[in-house]
Amino acid sequence: MTSKTKAPAGLLAALPLVLFMLVAFGLPAAAMLTGAFSTSSDAPGGARWTTANLTDSLQGAYLTGLVSSVKLSALSALLAAVLGLPLAQAVVTSRHRALREGVLAASGVLANFGGVPLAFAFIATLGNAGVLTEHLGLTGAGWSLYSFWGLVTVYLYFLLPLMVLAITPALEGLRTQWREAAQNNGATGFQYWRHVALPVLAPSLLGGYVLLFGSAFAAYATAAALGSGSVPLITVQIADALSGNVLVGQGNIALALSLDMVVVAGLVMAVYVPLQRRSARWLD
Repeated sequence: MTSKTKAPAGLLAALPLVLFMLVAFGLPAAAMLTGAFSTSSDAPGGARWTTANLTDSLQGAYLTGLVSSVKLSALSALLAAVLGLPLAQAVVTSRHRALREGVLAASGVLANFGGVPLAFAFIATLGNAGVLTEHLGLTGAGWSLYSFWGLVTVYLYFLLPLMVLAITPALEGLRTQWREAAQNNGATGFQYWRHVALPVLAPSLLGGYVLLFGSAFAAYATAAALGSGSVPLITVQIADALSGNVLVGQGNIALALSLDMVVVAGLVMAVYVPLQRRSARWLD
């Protein structure tokens, strides 16, 4: 079989995937772009092209929600990255295979645990009348699950396991010869990590941080289930605008807010992909 024959066969094999991508992602993206730059037919003046939706999405309460979402995602991702690295290192260097596999399996489950069940678990544990809140007297200390730091705590529940899963392959790629060479040249453990391990892991660490940021930025169900109105988030604002909980006829502004999120996600992916490629070159 010639290469000319293989090419059409390969294209035909990929055709179902291409069609699925067009239907599942292309049509929603086209609808979002169209709605973000237009008004609905029942709006004053009828349907027309406009940039007012994007302008409104970057002003007032909507801008506050976008900035708050970025701050929450950036901080929770940073804490998860800082805490996840030593935990993943402990797992990788553990001599107990059962413990290692158990932690990784649990991380895989917890990284995908969210929404209403996670919100209910935290409300029952650390809510205003939660078990730990009452026993430890956290309310008197100023603790509130429905504050900014409360949401950070909730987000860490699924971001920390995700960081363990993301950084473990990179840690496994560190060669023992590098540590032995550093020790033979009189380097301490701290110097090895500072001058050898961390520079090699830097692309993976930054890539993991970007991944965590994107996961936190796109999270909706957990924050919505908590019903925290004290911390405005863009995902909750989109849902409110679509359902008309605040103002009626804000569906097109919700699409503009979604476009804002896509732009932020695109910037995140533009950083993440080169970092992953650079990390792969070091650790292969």
